Amino acid sequence: MANWCNNMVVFDGHPKAIEQINELFKTMADRQRIEDLGQLPDFIQDSEGDYFFNIEQYEGLTNEFHYETKYTPNTATVKRIAEHFKVDFTLEYEELGCKEYGRAVYENGILTDISLEQQDLDSFTLDEATDTYHFEGKEYDSECEILDTLLERKIENHFNNINI
Repeated sequence: MANWCNNMVVFDGHPKAIEQINELFKTMADRQRIEDLGQLPDFIQDSEGDYFFNIEQYEGLTNEFHYETKYTPNTATVKRIAEHFKVDFTLEYEELGCKEYGRAVYENGILTDISLEQQDLDSFTLDEATDTYHFEGKEYDSECEILDTLLERKIENHFNNINI
């Protein structure tokens, strides 16, 4: 059984392109409900298993999609969709069983994918007796805030190093 990677992608671009992407994801979601299989856009044939599963679009969010993939994010497939429609995107993903937690940004034809590494994940601990996480002298009820903090720091460091 696969570990499921949770993904959230937001596309940004010309309104007509976003409308076409909405239709694409709606079609894939409808097809998955009928076929009960992962989906790909018709214009992508060789995805190396980067299928979209359980696609959802929340009310009022016209350019944001939530979905699952097996084990890891399908960044290359999302990039191909963005190239096809000439749009940008931000993809956030997490699957902690496979130690995947990151953000990929595709902007002006450049893909930047920043994710946490094992040393990042080792920087906090779980106290099983109290079911709390400990990080930098503070206690947390969930690892989510810690992971977000670590990722934001890593992203900031990445861009600070580029601008030096």
